[in-house]
Amino acid sequence: MLSYRHSYHAGNHADLIKHLVQTLLIEKLKTKDKPFIYIDTHSGGGLYDLASEQANKTGEYHDGIAKLVNRGFSKSMPLPFAELVRELNADQKKLRFYPGSPLIAQKLLRPQDKLLLMELHSKEVEVLQKNLQGDRRTRVLNQDGFASLIGALPPKPARGMVLIDPSYELKEDYYHLVETITDSVKRWPTGTFAIWYPILGKQRDRSGWLLRKLEKICQSNLLVAELTVDEQQPEFGMHGSGMAIINAPYQLDQNIEKHLELIHPKIAKNVDGKKLGGWKIQWIKESN
Repeated sequence: MLSYRHSYHAGNHADLIKHLVQTLLIEKLKTKDKPFIYIDTHSGGGLYDLASEQANKTGEYHDGIAKLVNRGFSKSMPLPFAELVRELNADQKKLRFYPGSPLIAQKLLRPQDKLLLMELHSKEVEVLQKNLQGDRRTRVLNQDGFASLIGALPPKPARGMVLIDPSYELKEDYYHLVETITDSVKRWPTGTFAIWYPILGKQRDRSGWLLRKLEKICQSNLLVAELTVDEQQPEFGMHGSGMAIINAPYQLDQNIEKHLELIHPKIAKNVDGKKLGGWKIQWIKESN
């Protein structure tokens, strides 16, 4: 399925929780001197212009990153990757550029670390390679992320994380994800897997099903963080999303929680003075 382009959705509330967890995991890996690898299965273009026709067709960033950015990009922005957002917009009078997960990883990783980026859409790969500017630490594959991930494991170096965030445009994505995670944790039992998933209207939501499948697959620990910004609708709409983290590091739950406490009130829908939605952190499975 090649119709999905993340440029229509960049900087929305789903990106905020996804990139929050991604950044906290990378910073945790950096607490040790040993090198690690960052793997991204659905990389996209890496950098998004919020002034583009695609971004403004949906305008989703207005209810996401735009609500966190104060005039002058003050340091009160409650995001661990806030400095990167400020750098990207240093020459702009207002918010214009938003980083995708590959660019966030590239900026945060050290010289000894590696990036392995996968993207099926050939046009997105061209944009991604341009945005990364020939980074020697980085390998970009124009391939299906599900199939390529299994073939890349176990990686070298043996420390690291995988970010998996398919579009879920097709129901098959859920099944492919479960199959991929099943094989991947067998091949790399010590790796950290961060899986993004949407929370949809009641008739279409499959997040509960997915988490039950991941619980059965997971052999160690499984941490879930969710952020919703509106009430659940009967059928359509994505009012929130979550991150399921296999092999979550110590105190990750506390670090996510303190950020969501600040982020949710700023981006949640407000009806008659009441903030809708909410956030939760839950250990679905904890290590013994």
